[in-house]
Amino acid sequence: MDQLIELFKHLINPQWIIEHGGLYLLLIIIFAETGLFVGFFLPGDSLLFVAGIYGGLISDSFYNVPFVVIMLMISIAGVLGNMVGFWFGLKSGPILFSRKDTFFFKKKHLYQAKDFYDKYGGGAIFLARFLPIIRTFAPIVAGIVKMERKKFMFFNIISSFSWVFSMMLAGHYLDKFFPTLKDHLELVVIILILITTLPVLLKLFFGKTKHAHPPHTNVNE
Repeated sequence: MDQLIELFKHLINPQWIIEHGGLYLLLIIIFAETGLFVGFFLPGDSLLFVAGIYGGLISDSFYNVPFVVIMLMISIAGVLGNMVGFWFGLKSGPILFSRKDTFFFKKKHLYQAKDFYDKYGGGAIFLARFLPIIRTFAPIVAGIVKMERKKFMFFNIISSFSWVFSMMLAGHYLDKFFPTLKDHLELVVIILILITTLPVLLKLFFGKTKHAHPPHTNVNE
């Protein structure tokens, strides 16, 4: 149990992931956090930001490929993650909404993503990419309501590249402008987590989640 807790602590620590797992673990985590409901707790935003700061280290550890290639690979991992989430939603349908809660699955997260989708339609796939937890469940909900595949893929690709490039470039250039940024990395990550999770926390504590009935599966927005 102690080893499991220690692993969990490492998996939510962006700096540890970069320094010990490199690009391979980074790709796996981005893939899982963007489409597998078991990955909702993973630190996508802060991980990408820290990856931008350590972009040179990641490039050096992976055959010295250019930084832009690293960003492209991570973007593709995000696209694939959403595709798996969409497929899972198509196959599982409304059954998920009657499933009991577990540590890795909270029904309230599914309803939050459904409310978000109802409000923003297809654009929810793009907007959700920048919101922790919701980005994990949004492609699953899109699959459940049978969103048009071409429309889903359009928003999936655009959102993944926009999210990855914006977060990593922000970390990359802020590190250049503020060379001491690495010395205060824990504080920076905490601030980033608070900023990115604030909308979700407000929704969780003050928003009203409707869950009287599971969603219909013939929506094609």
